Amino acid sequence: MNERHSNAGALLREAARLADAVQETSPLVDCLTNFVTVNDCANVLLAFGASPAMCDAQDEAFDFVQLAGAAYINFGTYIKEHEMAGYQMALGAKLAGKPVVVDPVGCGAIPHLFGVLARICRTGRVDLIKGNMGEVMALAGHAGATKGVDSDGDIAGVEEAAVAVARKYGCTVAATGKADVITDGTRLARLHNGTELLTKITGAGCMAGALCGATAAAAGAGGDMLAAAVAAITAMSLAGERAAKQARLPGSFRVALVDCVAEITGSALLAEGMIECRCL
Repeated sequence: MNERHSNAGALLREAARLADAVQETSPLVDCLTNFVTVNDCANVLLAFGASPAMCDAQDEAFDFVQLAGAAYINFGTYIKEHEMAGYQMALGAKLAGKPVVVDPVGCGAIPHLFGVLARICRTGRVDLIKGNMGEVMALAGHAGATKGVDSDGDIAGVEEAAVAVARKYGCTVAATGKADVITDGTRLARLHNGTELLTKITGAGCMAGALCGATAAAAGAGGDMLAAAVAAITAMSLAGERAAKQARLPGSFRVALVDCVAEITGSALLAEGMIECRCL
């Protein structure tokens, strides 16, 4: 267990450091994401200070990921070309020692994706799984908590499910919802920022996953992925809160959201982040 970051204050300070490190170093994040949100993910990474690359071709994935700081693999609209590229990306990241973030979009509704995740873990690497609560519950073997790619919100038993998934796959797991749950199997954090408007636009979860790629790159392979997830998801939630003060409806909220992501710094996380953390 990472003793330095085993309480809420230390964890939030490390998360703030990673958020600032993204802006200072502009890490390249290699994204294999879905057709619905590819532009959203690219723009939110740019706003956060990272450099996005949307490389989804099977013939390019293995080589390109080795140039990046981290990989983000998103299972939405996961056509066969994406599936094959994802395997190559995870293998290339493993050989190059680059962190991999997986967003198992829709896994509760598409059982095939369980096998895809298992193969990525077996042949490549996975450092962080970021899903909504329904997806994390599905990965833990609990059915019925998803509606297509969406979740039913705050779900009983999600902490236990997230811990089980983290221990099964040997990685950090982030389950987003009304209160986000993040665990590496030895520590568990709950985050209490956010706004209901984040559920009224497409791609908010995918954008949060892309930000996890940026903070994972800042942490580096072997870094504190719990802190990386806290940094990314808190940044997204704080930006949502700020955007909700400027816009009441989904269309204007989406525009304001990207603007507000650009304003988030480590000091904002320290001042506004609401977090609980405990050792398991």
